[in-house]
This record gives sequence, C-alpha cells and structure tokens, in this order.
Amino acid sequence: MIDAKNRFLVIRIVLVVMIVALVAQLFNLQIIQGQDYYELSQRRMNASVVDKAPRGEILDRYGKPMITNRIGYSLQLQKTEISDARLNDVLAETVRILNSTGYTTQDTLPISGYPYEYTFADENGDGSAEDEKAAWFQSKTRITSDMSAAQVMEYYKKNSFGIPDGYEPQVERQVIGIRYEASLRGFSANSPFTLAEDVDMAVISKIKERQDEFPGIVVTQDYVRNYEMGQVAAHILGGIGKMSQEEYDAMRGKGYSYNDIIGKRGVEKLFEEYLRGEDGTNLDSTNLSGVVENVAPVPGDYVVLTLDADLQKAAEESLEKHIQALAARTGGETDAGAVVVLDVRNGDVLVSATYPTYNPATFNRDYQSLLENDANPIWNRALSGTYTPGSTFKPLTAIAALESGAVTAEELLRCDGIYRYYKDYQPRCWIWSETGRTHGALNVTKAIEQSCNCYFYEAGRRMGIDTIDQYAAMFGLGELTGIELPDEVEGNVSSPAYKERVGKTEEDKMWYPGDTIQTAIGQSYSFFTPIQLANYIATIANGGTRYKTHILKSVRSSTDGSVIYEQEPEVLAQVGVKEETLEAVKRGMLGVVDEGSASGIFADYPVAVGGKTGTAQVGNNVGNNALFVAFAPYDDPEIAICVVLEHGETGMNAAYIARDIFDAYFLNGEETDLKIKVGELLP
Repeated sequence: MIDAKNRFLVIRIVLVVMIVALVAQLFNLQIIQGQDYYELSQRRMNASVVDKAPRGEILDRYGKPMITNRIGYSLQLQKTEISDARLNDVLAETVRILNSTGYTTQDTLPISGYPYEYTFADENGDGSAEDEKAAWFQSKTRITSDMSAAQVMEYYKKNSFGIPDGYEPQVERQVIGIRYEASLRGFSANSPFTLAEDVDMAVISKIKERQDEFPGIVVTQDYVRNYEMGQVAAHILGGIGKMSQEEYDAMRGKGYSYNDIIGKRGVEKLFEEYLRGEDGTNLDSTNLSGVVENVAPVPGDYVVLTLDADLQKAAEESLEKHIQALAARTGGETDAGAVVVLDVRNGDVLVSATYPTYNPATFNRDYQSLLENDANPIWNRALSGTYTPGSTFKPLTAIAALESGAVTAEELLRCDGIYRYYKDYQPRCWIWSETGRTHGALNVTKAIEQSCNCYFYEAGRRMGIDTIDQYAAMFGLGELTGIELPDEVEGNVSSPAYKERVGKTEEDKMWYPGDTIQTAIGQSYSFFTPIQLANYIATIANGGTRYKTHILKSVRSSTDGSVIYEQEPEVLAQVGVKEETLEAVKRGMLGVVDEGSASGIFADYPVAVGGKTGTAQVGNNVGNNALFVAFAPYDDPEIAICVVLEHGETGMNAAYIARDIFDAYFLNGEETDLKIKVGELLP
C-alpha cells in the first residue's frame, strides 16, 4: 500500500516538473523570444529567385537612345543527373547547332583552336603576356608552365572532363572550353551556366524539336543590349560581358555575383556604377501570413553623353565613304582614319569616330577575327592614334613666334623656295618641290594661308625649340585632354629630351638645328592624337581657353528622371595669348579655306570656316598621312574638327570629310536648310 502511495507521489512530482518545464518553455517562446519567432514566421519559405534588373540606357546629348534593352533568348546549361559522357555528347551537339547558325561559344581558356597555342596577349609590348601566363599557371594545381598548350588540352580532355576521341577539332575545343568555363564559374544545381546569349529562333527551334536529346539545355529569357544605331560610336559606347576573376575580386563587396554581366569596354565600363540596376526577387510561395514578398528590380540610370548621335553617324559615314574611295585609288593603302569634333565653348565631345570600326552587338563573337584584322578595327584611333601633325602645327608655331617676339604680325619673311640659312642643311618649301616657284615675301597670316615652309623654318630658327615646346604644352599638345575614357594617350612634342631618350647611338641622340626647323613645320618627333589636335584648335577658336574634354554630360534617374550628376565645363588653362596674336592666326586659317589649299572644297560655302590642311610624311615608303583641322563659324565659333586619314595623300582629302560634318551640323546635310535640332537638350 505504501509502495503504491510512493509510486503515485513520484508520478505526481514528475508531472509537476514536466508542467513547470512546459510552462517555462512556453513563456520563453512567447514572451522572451516571441518577437524573434514572429519574424521567423514571416520569412520566405522558399529561396528567392533573382529578378535581374535591366541596365540603364545610354542617350546622346539630345536624348536620342544609343543603347537600350530588349528581351533576348539564351541557352543555359542546368545541372542534371547525367553522366560526364552523356553531358559531353549533349554539349557537342549543342555546339554543332550553334556553329551551323553562325553562333559560337565564348570562354576564357587561354588556348586557341587546333593546332593549340597559348593566347596570352602582350598588347603593350611590355612583357604583360608573360605575366599573364605566369598568373594563370599559378592559379592551377594540376598543370604546370612547362606544359605545351596541346598537353594542357589533353589533360583537360582526358583527366578533367572525360571527353572521348572522335569529336571534330573545333567542337572538341569548344566543349573543353564550356566545361572549363562552367567549372570556373561554380556550375551547380543552384548556379546554371549560360552557353550562348542572344540566339535566334533558328537555334531555339532546333533545340526544341529534339528537346529529349538535350537534357539540361534550357532556353531562358534575358535582357540584351540593343544598339539603336548599329555600329555608330562603337569605340566610345563599348560593350558588356561576363565578369572575370580579376574583376570579381576587385568588385567584391559591391553586391556582384561571379556570373553577373558588367561593362567591359568604353562607356559601358566607365559608368558601370550608374548603368548597373538593382536586382529584385521573385517568390513562388508566400510567408506564413499569406503575403507575397516579391521585390521589383530597379533599372539602371540613364547615362547622357555629350555625343551628337546624328553628327556622329554623319562623320562615320563620310569617313568610310572617302577612305574607301581613296583606297580604290591608292590600291588599298588608305585604309584607316579618325574624326573628332569638339564644342569649343565647353570641351564637350560631339563626335569621336574611328575607321575601320566593328559591330558592338557581335563584338564578343567576332573578337578573334577582329584581332587578326591587319587594319586593327578594335583600336580607338581618335583617342589612341598618334600622328605627325604636318602643317596643322603651323598655327601653333605662328603663335609661339608672335608671342615670343621672334616675328611681328606685319613683318615679311622671304621664301626663295629653298631655305639656305644653313650650309649643310637646306630644306625646300613644298611649292618649290611641286612647281619650281616660290612664295616671295609673306607676313604670318599669309604664311599660314599659303602654308609656306620657308617662313616657318625661319620663325622656328629664331625662337628655338624650347619656345616651340613651351607653347605646344600651353595648348595641350603632347598632354592628355582629360576625357574620361582610358583609351587616350599623351602623344609627344618634339624635343632634345625625347631624342636623347629614344636614340640608339650617340649620333642619334644629338639634337641638330634641322630638328628644330622641322619641328616648326610639324615634322620631326612630334605626334599627337586627333582629340589633342581638335582641342588645340578649339583653344585658338574660343580665344585661349583650354577646356578639359568630356564624354559624359549627365546622369538621370530611371525612376523619376531627376538629375543625379551633371558635368560642368572645366578649364584646364587660360593660355594668356594676346587677342591680336590669335586674330592674326585665325585670319590665316580663314585664308586657307577662302584662298588657300582648301578653297576649292569650301567654295561659296554659306558658313565662314577657319582651317588648316596638313600632309605629314611618315616614311617607310608609304603614303603621307592627310590631316585637316578647322573651326566654325569663324566670327562666333561653336565647333572644332580634326580629321586624320592614314596614308590619305594630302590634307585636302581630309577636308572633304570636314565639309560633310559642317554640312550635317549647320545645314542638316543640305546647303539650303539651317540646322534644326529635334528634342530638348538634356542636362
């Protein structure tokens, strides 16, 4: 009886303890941690799906779209439970379909197609290829730098991916590249891999018709960049692509995933922070309160450029037309050129054109063939090409001579066809070489108009190389103009220091009087970019203010259109040249167009233009480069132009292109109509 009572007591005690523990736990859950568990209950029950945001649009200065977005289709590889052998066969057949319809696959494996060779690029001639190669091998564990490209491919084929013999060489290389790239980018069930972007319906139809034969190959919809004006401004706009490991490391902590698409070149890269949107999330389920928690993506912002898209197009069309016509006449020697147009009032870049160019929509697909093109269409000649200025430098020499007192505006210097000041070096004026005549006595204005070499030989001798170099620097020659794009190079002003640096022998390093007088006519060791030459002319035209050049005009919000950033004009220097000096030089440039070498091209032109032709010797038994610089209107300048034609024979050939651009700017391409802009100028 006692035992029964004791057992009952024990049971009662156990029950009481359990009840107390339960109450304590309920108190803890509801009171102490109640808020935490409430928040937990509101959380998503399934992992969210990223809703990619479209990139911001790129507009010209008047709001004309240059790059927008459209919906495109991509082929995506998703993780499935199939063998490596089956996966390789699926990829091989997918590659064959892509190849048959003009598409190809992209990867970063630095090995060419068969016969295999390494493709590390030494773009600057500075040994960067070896550094790139060393870094790549350092990142690998099973392959070593003493292995040939063929050995590396064999290792990936057999050891890494189990690819069988029998595939066509091109297909085998592509399958290895896909497997390599997918592995590099963390291909998994949660991280699919994109095989090909922006494929057309021909590809999709072939895949869909035989879907059972392509396990893991899925057609997806993505935003694709739409180049509204085709290849116009390709070198400026740039392009996008998959992030590299180096880029991912540099952007770590900024919310990027390794598979994100980013700006890779040009404006797309330069203004990535504005163009990148904010991704949203999509959920198929709800939280415990029944509330759907989708977050809408926010598109990237509008980037407004200083470019005039219509003027850019006109410049590119004229450049192509005249180069092709000259090429037909010169047997193909004239094959490249560049144009830059600046607003002289603020440094805005209205046009930056390079020929040959490329299609930015297919740049990634065409990259290898573009690299192999001897004309180098990838090279941005407007910003990176450096050219001997020839006679386009003579206005600068005139300014330096007038300001230094080496000559006066009315002083007459005599041209006898041959410059005989030195006994052992007697260069000729172009007019003597071509006609046997002379220019006679000229003042500085007439010397510019007639482009008299003998006048500028004497002016250069009187003032010396240091004065020439001083004024060249004042006008920004041999210096960066400040444009935001990284393509720009400095060029060089001819100087004893430069010759000392590049000379290979003691005699090569010596500076001679002949070097000075050749510098004065735009030869010797001077070479400048088209954008530098345009900015130098803009500085003359606007009265002596050297502006920093700009490609960005403003950034506007994609949500409400508000201005996020607006570029203000930035003065780099006031050159401090007397007004009468600039007027004497500008009158000479007006004479070039009215009476001189460009008069036939601009006969009866309704807008007064100041200009200067240049024919620059380049040696190596190839044709001279042709240059033309100009500004207009003469009395109230708005724009400055530089045109360069590689092996274009004479500056007059370049002047035709400048006239086409003036037509497009002032006359809408017709000499009877005034220029009218449609749309409001965007800030």
